[in-house]
Amino acid sequence: MSLVSLKDIAKECGVSVATVSKALNNHSDISEETKERVIKKASDMGYMPNSAARMLKMRKSNTIGVIFVDEAHTGLKHHYFNHVLESLRNVAEAAGYDIMFISRQLKDPYYEHCVSRGVDGVAIVCVNYEDPEILRLINSTLPVVTIDHVFNSCTTILSDNADGICELTKYAISKGHRKIAYIHGYASSVTQERLATFYKTLYSYGIEVPDAYVREADYLDTNGSYEATKKLLELSERPTCILYPDDFAALGGIKAIHEAGLSIPEDISIIGYDGTAMAEVLTPKLTTWQQNTQKLGEEAARRLITAIEQPKTAMVERIVVRGKLIEGSSVKDIQKV
Repeated sequence: MSLVSLKDIAKECGVSVATVSKALNNHSDISEETKERVIKKASDMGYMPNSAARMLKMRKSNTIGVIFVDEAHTGLKHHYFNHVLESLRNVAEAAGYDIMFISRQLKDPYYEHCVSRGVDGVAIVCVNYEDPEILRLINSTLPVVTIDHVFNSCTTILSDNADGICELTKYAISKGHRKIAYIHGYASSVTQERLATFYKTLYSYGIEVPDAYVREADYLDTNGSYEATKKLLELSERPTCILYPDDFAALGGIKAIHEAGLSIPEDISIIGYDGTAMAEVLTPKLTTWQQNTQKLGEEAARRLITAIEQPKTAMVERIVVRGKLIEGSSVKDIQKV
């Protein structure tokens, strides 16, 4: 489809290009009759303003697709994803892009859906990364950025999960703890990295980890963490410190500890993950690892926009975003006892 220019309209109306421009921009120094005639002719010819015409010419929709499929059904209430998506949206909108969320309830596969909707690029925030449809999208010509999952063919923005668990484990050790348990989330690349780091850190200090000290409960699952904590407390040689998959899941552990007639941190120390506002208001204040969710979203948006607008300069990168330890009062210093 050829684009209609101001020159084309001017020729049809028998006026100058300047007159057409003035008419379309509602200038007052031309007659109303001429203005109406030019506007009608422009409409009849299918003329589009510069921004729309430029979009067609460049084949850009200024839309970024965001794939967010949260199996836990927490939606945008999830502290981690809520903040990541908010910062991603802010950067994208500031650069002139709209956000289109893509869920799993689609008639078409991901790739076909993205192409049919004309998105310029895709940020994959949360999904089953082993889904063949996701792999097809990753290996397509569409610019793609992933968060917390590495593919060799696209840029990934990573929270430093290894550093987080390493620092939390070393913090517990620095307080004299040697019997440290870990309730980790369900299998994923993030869980695998955190669990491997947990073992590696303890081994580096010559500390063995009994199999019974490592339990599984889903992220944000207070019931799962409650049951896993009960199992740990029933051990003849129970741990002195328990790491949880996230701050919210730690609530289940707190319930189990209190039901057992034990106190935190006098009898059992606990550590969370994510650095949510909730950790600040718990009693005692929860020691946790705060992920930089704002920077994760911002970096994802920036790298994706670069891949869209400057494809010849875009490179596959691994961007690691650091977090920080938030020290609370949920870990007892047993060296002082």
